[in-house]
Amino acid sequence: MNILKPIFISALVAGTPALAQQQLSIATGGTGGVYYPMGGGLAEVINKNIEGYAATAEVTGASVENMGLVAMGDADMALGLADTVQQAQTGTGRFEGQQLEMLRGLASMYANMIQIVTLESSGIDSLDDLVGKRVSVGAPGSGTEVNANAVLNANGITYDDIEEQRLNFNETADALANGDIDAGFWSVGAPTSSIMNLATTNDIRIIELSDEEFAAAREANPIFARTTLDGGLYEGVDEDVAVLGVPNVLVASSEMSDDLAYKITKTMFENIEDLQAVHPAAKQTTVAFTLDATPIPLHPGAIRYYEETGAEIPARLRP
Repeated sequence: MNILKPIFISALVAGTPALAQQQLSIATGGTGGVYYPMGGGLAEVINKNIEGYAATAEVTGASVENMGLVAMGDADMALGLADTVQQAQTGTGRFEGQQLEMLRGLASMYANMIQIVTLESSGIDSLDDLVGKRVSVGAPGSGTEVNANAVLNANGITYDDIEEQRLNFNETADALANGDIDAGFWSVGAPTSSIMNLATTNDIRIIELSDEEFAAAREANPIFARTTLDGGLYEGVDEDVAVLGVPNVLVASSEMSDDLAYKITKTMFENIEDLQAVHPAAKQTTVAFTLDATPIPLHPGAIRYYEETGAEIPARLRP
């Protein structure tokens, strides 16, 4: 698999020979989520600091699709939800019978929050109220759909009980605003632009799970963690809301060279303020979070950087 695709960048100064660069593709998600700006920020960090490489963030269907893109060599790096990444690398869940063993972690970036959004006028106050309703469970091939399905099934609700629709973040927000659906799932860093935009023109509600529903979801998927969506992030949502969180992982292939994986990891952490300026979710991007939250083995090049920082690498993260 040739994961580095050579291109030639025309020189900006007439008479200067063209420079051969290696193009790096970063698979992200839709433009209404956090993956795309986060991937774009990482691309800029790479382009400014790693000589000989030109990185680009690509719009995709997100986590599930992204794992396949890396495995097939159609993307050099990708962002994915931890549970999706784990399923892909171990050949379980959505990836039963198609193990993508070559997937390796570079870093864990931040925690997604599973946000179940409805309008105040919908009369929907709880997870059980979704039964019989029109619900967007996320784009096809997205980690949002994996998470939505897990949360619903863990609490005795299947797609037979709802009118499921598979819409991306922007489509879900538009459908809520237009009255075409009753509720929608987002598994994304907070705040996210699509919910922010929806909240500026509509009164929204974030559905909070009960303690029993939290426990059922975490029993079904131990990667889930209880976290807090701070009040004030979205207009009209003034109180803190307890939600499920899922780490997001930056993934590469084991075929990426150790040297390149090292350079990307080192450069990202040494320029983390630039990534934080793109999106505040990157404030969670730390070495400690990576070593605690990454669900698959790390790339040897990334391990080299972490060891240089003095971090102790858990045995489960070594290939």
